[in-house]
Amino acid sequence: MCERFTLFAKPDDLKERYNLEEIPFELKPRYNIAPSDYIAAIINHNGINHVGQLKWGLIPSWVKDEKTTYKMINAKAETIRDKPSFKNLIIKKRCIILADGFYEWKGIENDKQPMRIMMKDESVFSFAGLYDTWISPNGERVNTCSIITTKPNALMGDIHDRMPVILKQEDEALWLDRGMQEGNVLESLLLSYDENQMKAYPVSKMVGNVRYDIPDCIAEI
Repeated sequence: MCERFTLFAKPDDLKERYNLEEIPFELKPRYNIAPSDYIAAIINHNGINHVGQLKWGLIPSWVKDEKTTYKMINAKAETIRDKPSFKNLIIKKRCIILADGFYEWKGIENDKQPMRIMMKDESVFSFAGLYDTWISPNGERVNTCSIITTKPNALMGDIHDRMPVILKQEDEALWLDRGMQEGNVLESLLLSYDENQMKAYPVSKMVGNVRYDIPDCIAEI
């Protein structure tokens, strides 16, 4: 699973990394992003990348009442084309979600130790995501998303039995290309990331509490 992540990269660096003309909202440093938060995500329209905010926890467009549905923060890569909530989205509504680290809890005897996982060079990276738009009974549009997960690589396997799909930089354009609608090709991108490019370290248990969103969350202990 993926239940917490971070993004405190500088806006100008993100604009250069993702070829963005602008970031049309205030991008504050986040050290403990949690489900139901609005998160930075990119879609592509007519060959141009656009960044916006999506609420983390997918609400399918076809549900009548958001309170009666489980808001899906993750989607399993292995079953994504079988689930009613996701099978059409992988063909038509794909996004990338920006992050520079994520948290997972490692079981140690009778305890759980939160770990922060990131790139060795501490660079920003892209979760593979799906999004949808739900319209409330009063006409409000709610744009939501889910992060795709897959089997763990060797680094993550020692921590948890799942990991978020991190796209290779060279695959990002294909994932965002709305003209690409071949399910088999898209599924082939949903792989475990190269563990040799990643690192992990223990952090404070404060990350388990959504009230804490401060630099201390990422400090190694």
